Amino acid sequence: MTRFDGKVALVTGATSGMGLATAKRLLDEGASVVVTGRDDDRLAQAVKELDGGDRVLAVRGDVASAGDRDELMRRIAERFGRLDVVVANAGVGIFAPSADLTEADFDTSVDVNFKGVFFTVQKALPLMGAGASVVINASWTLHRGLAIASVYSATKAAVHNLARTLAADLGGRGIRVNSVSPGYIDTPMFRGAMDDDAAAAATAQVALGRLGRSEDVAAAVAFLASDDASYITGQDLVVDGGLVGVAG
Repeated sequence: MTRFDGKVALVTGATSGMGLATAKRLLDEGASVVVTGRDDDRLAQAVKELDGGDRVLAVRGDVASAGDRDELMRRIAERFGRLDVVVANAGVGIFAPSADLTEADFDTSVDVNFKGVFFTVQKALPLMGAGASVVINASWTLHRGLAIASVYSATKAAVHNLARTLAADLGGRGIRVNSVSPGYIDTPMFRGAMDDDAAAAATAQVALGRLGRSEDVAAAVAFLASDDASYITGQDLVVDGGLVGVAG
């Protein structure tokens, strides 16, 4: 497919997992892709895996940093002059019972998962025109409680609501905003939070009987970002194999 020929896409948090898979999907469908991450070595490895030549621009940065966000947009404007797709994927997961979370954990989660998303989109707006699309990575946990994810879930509920309010705010400019809510996706973040027994227990809750793949989420993001979804805005697409709506 060539749904993104001639378009420019930004994917934050694109050094692994869903972000990297999304960047690859958009690149394969014709886009020039800007990828970000906080670690230089992982960013370089992602660029090597993408193998997109001059259609890939890598910018090291932290979405929680105002200076890094400004530099990111400056680099995009200098290289491409515009943005057609923004995938606000960067996020952190700090999973623990509420009684064990520290104020630093709270601040980190909110700074990356909520503040970072809002200001990434805000700073990208001058580069976006009619027909552009924003897709925000939310989570299945905004639809169903998870005991060890109180602050994480709250930040994901916040960005889903942000997608709806931004959709109302930016609709007059012809810019669509949606979110995706991945379920249990087999990523490095998932494996870092789950031992084998926990992963098996999580899989048992999924109607389709397997963990999701990063590519499953990338396909959903590509759909929402494309003209195939030109009349869809302010929505949340749950990509969870039946975790919430069927097995739950």
